[in-house]
Amino acid sequence: MYIPKDFEQPSIEAMHALISTNLFATLVTSGPNGLCANHIPMELQEAPGPYGKLIGHVARANPVWQEASNNQEAMVIFQGVNTYITPSWYPTKEESGKVVPTWNYAVVHAHGQISTIDDANWVKAHIEKLTNRQESSFAQPWAISDAPSEFIDKIITGVVGIEIVITRLEGKWKVSQNRSESDRSGVVHGLRDTGTPDALQMAEYIENFKR
Repeated sequence: MYIPKDFEQPSIEAMHALISTNLFATLVTSGPNGLCANHIPMELQEAPGPYGKLIGHVARANPVWQEASNNQEAMVIFQGVNTYITPSWYPTKEESGKVVPTWNYAVVHAHGQISTIDDANWVKAHIEKLTNRQESSFAQPWAISDAPSEFIDKIITGVVGIEIVITRLEGKWKVSQNRSESDRSGVVHGLRDTGTPDALQMAEYIENFKR
């Protein structure tokens, strides 16, 4: 990933936070037909250090788990908030007119060797943990135990676990660091006026990014 120095995110903690709040990832591998992208939720475990480990699951019918049996390298992309930035928010527009639109975003690329876990107990525990986390915000959370055990056991046989120990993390926070303080303030003001969840989160990113 191309990362100009101004946009580099050096904090492992910040990258882990983005991963943990944006579980739905793009898993990129290389197979017999070239590059392949699969879109799956992946959870972060902070051990082993320094970068941690990603765990997820795929359908047994998905050839990616068999192609990954050779411990090939994989890349997992976690996309955080992204917003369009209009040049009308920059005071520089009135001063010189030398401004153009851009797009702000935060993204993490995790690299490592992918391995498979073809173990029903592991898969069930993983899916149960993932489900409980996602259901926790509901008034009446659904649990795996709500379904007949025979039904769940059959579903589990059609799933294979995957694991990636992260060997390299890249974070890119393009959050107006290359603009003047007045332009950055203008962008924050414009985003807050927009008022959408993504705009408000991007405003926080701009204000809190540590150079």
